[in-house]
Amino acid sequence: QLQLVESGGGLVQPGGSLRLSCAASGLASGFALDYYAIGWFRQAPGKEREGVSCISARGSSTNYVDSVKGRFTISTDNTKTVIYLHLNSLKPEDTAVYYCAADWRPFANSCTLTTGPYKFWGQGTQVTVSS
Repeated sequence: QLQLVESGGGLVQPGGSLRLSCAASGLASGFALDYYAIGWFRQAPGKEREGVSCISARGSSTNYVDSVKGRFTISTDNTKTVIYLHLNSLKPEDTAVYYCAADWRPFANSCTLTTGPYKFWGQGTQVTVSS
């Protein structure tokens, strides 16, 4: 079964940068990470979980929520089975627990920022943006 473990969160000042990583394991089933749609989501206290960015199977397309466009970048490293979210120009409103997630969708050329389709989730990593 696919398992995801996030890392890279922490405390950063406004305008700073972080790189979140999500390590995938459990691919012995024969499924390749390249066959999954992968998403990053975040949840701030008192708010619903929000889709931040996603990348489709084989990396054919990406999607970003409007509030992070131009600041965040999603990428994958299939050799290392790692998903990255590069956070730049961070704002206090970016403070949240960030989760990576995966959906086995090998034939799709798009991805969604809604939480429902994603079946595999990491434990989350805290990002705090504060002076």
